[in-house]
Amino acid sequence: MFDLGEKVCVITGGAGSLGLAAASLLQAQGARLALIDLDPEALQSAAQDALTVTPEAVLCLKADVSDEAQVQSAIAQTVAHFGGIDVLLSNAGNFGTVAPIQEYPTDVFDNVLSVHVRGAFLMAKHTVPHMKRGGSIVLTSSVAATRGDPGVYAYITAKHALTGLMRVLAKDLAPRGIRVNAIAPGPIENDFQLRVEDGLGAEIGRDGTEFFNEMIPMGRHGTAQEIAASILYLASAQSSFTTGHVLMADGGMSV
Repeated sequence: MFDLGEKVCVITGGAGSLGLAAASLLQAQGARLALIDLDPEALQSAAQDALTVTPEAVLCLKADVSDEAQVQSAIAQTVAHFGGIDVLLSNAGNFGTVAPIQEYPTDVFDNVLSVHVRGAFLMAKHTVPHMKRGGSIVLTSSVAATRGDPGVYAYITAKHALTGLMRVLAKDLAPRGIRVNAIAPGPIENDFQLRVEDGLGAEIGRDGTEFFNEMIPMGRHGTAQEIAASILYLASAQSSFTTGHVLMADGGMSV
């Protein structure tokens, strides 16, 4: 049903729990993978643990997605290795911090937007020329793109911006038969989310995990594997007439 046989899928943030869960599920459907991460040692270790790693199946690359030269190099290596690109999952991200506006570090704000927004822009810019008709671009957004929370200036701003980038890309690339969508997870059970909740909890003076669970109608955090299942839908031909869409995978948090 979700056959990705021989399709080439590029995933940034490949060493993180969501990138790795998506990689595992896409590979199970036949995809070949180019995994990109800032930490090559963590990427290699994670890939070896979770995937079938052979030169024909998986390419692991180091790149800072906010650096255009490094993005160009990673895409060039991918195309030289696999011959083309069918799917891009732009998933690299960072959180920044939680602080009142007058105390929020400007360099942290700039860095978060650079990774999320500039990174997604550069990945699309340099991937699209090598992408075949019927290709799919998926941007990892967040339920944060639908809300505002005290002190979360960089992350929430970046996720809102990704929605705009996705919509422009969708309109621009539709004539080429390339779909562009965003996946917007709610809180996920992983280390990234725990750091978010620790920071927010300190700001609001209560347990951050309980705070989020109370806002989620389903009463719990999601798992990386649950979000990966939605990414698989957007990556596959099952979503062949879906573009410009934000798929909420948030347990009803945005309702």
